[in-house]
Amino acid sequence: MIRVPAQLAPYIDVLGLDLGIEFLLKFGGSYIHLSEKPQGRSDVTTLIGPEQTVALAKRIGSGSFRVHTGKPFIARHFQAKGWTTNAIARHLHVTDVTVRSWLKPPDDRQLVLL
Repeated sequence: MIRVPAQLAPYIDVLGLDLGIEFLLKFGGSYIHLSEKPQGRSDVTTLIGPEQTVALAKRIGSGSFRVHTGKPFIARHFQAKGWTTNAIARHLHVTDVTVRSWLKPPDDRQLVLL
């Protein structure tokens, strides 16, 4: 299991891993608006449904904000599923060099902060 970064945890906790990644791929890097009383007209509600929109709004807070891209986390998830570096790069619209930098093991001289 890949460790979920703190900034992405609300999305993954509420939506689950697969839908959370789909959400990040669709909305990452852009502004969205969350409401605890969705009207059903938003792209967010169309993707995740009204119940999960409300749950996400309660967890993150209502209002407009920019969604994290989460690409390094998504790349590690795809690698764990057996994807090649090139396939990940094409899917995330980045270079293979960028993907390799995301996937390289952490420097063992650096302390791990929990």
